[in-house]
Amino acid sequence: MPRIKIAIVGLGKIARDQHVPALAANEQFELIAVASPHSRLEGLPHYTDLETLLRAVPEVSAVALCTTPQVRYDTARYALQQGRHVLLEKPPGMTVTEVLELARLATQKQLALFATWHSRHARAVQPARAWLAGRTLRSVRVDWKEDVRVWHPGQTWIWRAGGLGVFDPGINALSILTRIIPGGLILKDADLSFPSNCETPIAASLQLACAGGAPVHMQLDFLHPGNPCWDITVDTDGGRLQLLMGGSVMRLDDQPVATAPAEEYPGLYAQFAQLVRAREIDVDLAPLQLVADAFLCGRRVEVEPFVE
Repeated sequence: MPRIKIAIVGLGKIARDQHVPALAANEQFELIAVASPHSRLEGLPHYTDLETLLRAVPEVSAVALCTTPQVRYDTARYALQQGRHVLLEKPPGMTVTEVLELARLATQKQLALFATWHSRHARAVQPARAWLAGRTLRSVRVDWKEDVRVWHPGQTWIWRAGGLGVFDPGINALSILTRIIPGGLILKDADLSFPSNCETPIAASLQLACAGGAPVHMQLDFLHPGNPCWDITVDTDGGRLQLLMGGSVMRLDDQPVATAPAEEYPGLYAQFAQLVRAREIDVDLAPLQLVADAFLCGRRVEVEPFVE
């Protein structure tokens, strides 16, 4: 079976750290070009934008879009119109409507479209989902905290409208929750802390409810000092489940549980290869919808300016 010739659009930190090595390790793909206005990848043809790339390298059949969310829709739409399969880094777009339109276009063109949630591929997420199935949930606690200066140094786009602010990491927690919690989630209340010089929040407190009524409390913080805290605790009628370190570690009643090795981005590309071969769509908007709901109904609290 011929390898899928793919290009990366937007060669930032996440593309270099995760997408490039994941593609190099996957025999189903061949990375043959990059489009990025300011960055290059040694050994590959480089173009400033996708339109120029596709004119110069028409054999590209799929693109991985790692641009900032603010420009992702236009780029993805162009790729689909040109007959290319599309992988979307998270978040898949600035708005729910944008992504729905991309899904409609991909269906019309019979192309693969993959709205990725890399945290769902963490090694303990699927075992946690299986363990929670059939159990009655009593309460859920999420603490998702990191230092933006460490993880997004100098990335001003994250503070502009559409950049999500603290929801850029927080949506990872929501992607795990909407994967492991049976029956879905409803946002009940939210407090969003906006620095006076930013258009997106730097911290947030969310109250949600599971389909069965169990409360979910989520605390997000983008100014957390020291090591990041990416933890989820679920109390059930059958014991306590903890997902720690972003879903890579699982504990049951404080005892570690062995899980099979898994890597997030290799898992994404294994799934994308299947979608491309079948020309299918995988677009789950539940995490993005909950973020949109928080912006719709959350109370805005102004806090001191953010200083890099």
